Amino acid sequence: MQQQKSFEREHEKGILYLVPTPIGNLEDMTFRAIRIMKEADLIAAEDTRNTKKLCNYFEIETPVTSYHEHNKESSGHKLIEKIKDGARVALVSDAGMPTISDPGTELVAEAIAEGLTVVPLPGANAALTALIASGILPQPFYYYGFLQRGKKDKKKELELLAKQTATIVLYESPHRLKETLSVMLDGLGDRKIVLCRELTKKYEEFLRGTISEALAWAGAEEVRGEFVLIIEGASHDAISEEENQWWETLSLEDHVEHYISNEQMNSKEAIKQTAKDRAMQKREVYQAYHIKE
Repeated sequence: MQQQKSFEREHEKGILYLVPTPIGNLEDMTFRAIRIMKEADLIAAEDTRNTKKLCNYFEIETPVTSYHEHNKESSGHKLIEKIKDGARVALVSDAGMPTISDPGTELVAEAIAEGLTVVPLPGANAALTALIASGILPQPFYYYGFLQRGKKDKKKELELLAKQTATIVLYESPHRLKETLSVMLDGLGDRKIVLCRELTKKYEEFLRGTISEALAWAGAEEVRGEFVLIIEGASHDAISEEENQWWETLSLEDHVEHYISNEQMNSKEAIKQTAKDRAMQKREVYQAYHIKE
């Protein structure tokens, strides 16, 4: 068990700070985030141009270096070496929480593996900001982030999410929203959804309704801005009904064979599970299946 006491040796060795930045409104920058970025030896940024604008606004003079999806391996190694040498590095993304659909996961994992201190700061996050104002049950929730871009891949992901009973949180870009909603309507059914657009910005907007209504809106309006989608989870009754129906078209023999072929059960286990599914006696299933040694 690795133990970290975040502030026990704060001034004696290097630290990786995870610093949230505003998702649209600069007033959401915290006093602590500004202080940490000023006191750090180096700021590691997803896009140095955006971060330098933020630094200029808050009069932060700390040097900025690049850390993003395409250089994370080489840049991450250099950052780890600097932290091991005692540097305090502040990791920031363009907006919101580092590592949440943004770079940083590998850097955090490597720092932990090296026994380095990783200190997270609370702050702006689009998913939680949208969730608490959605009007849909906020807990439990399942954060998924971005779906795959390809329609077939997106469809497969939504087939898995269809059985999720927790409220689902997704991110989506404006030019893919309409297609995503169309695939979503087929894969999830016409559930409640909230489209959260341009959060914390001047044109912040919440569109609350059903997936079919959201699809109609996306087809009729010019879609702009980044979206957080808050989607009602599946009901337990709907899942139970679906699970109880999958085998109804199968014969007893095919039902047993399903478990043997697809679930790698032996015949005894398959017969037992089939009997349980159908609320039958195991003896009845055994006799119908005609097991031959």
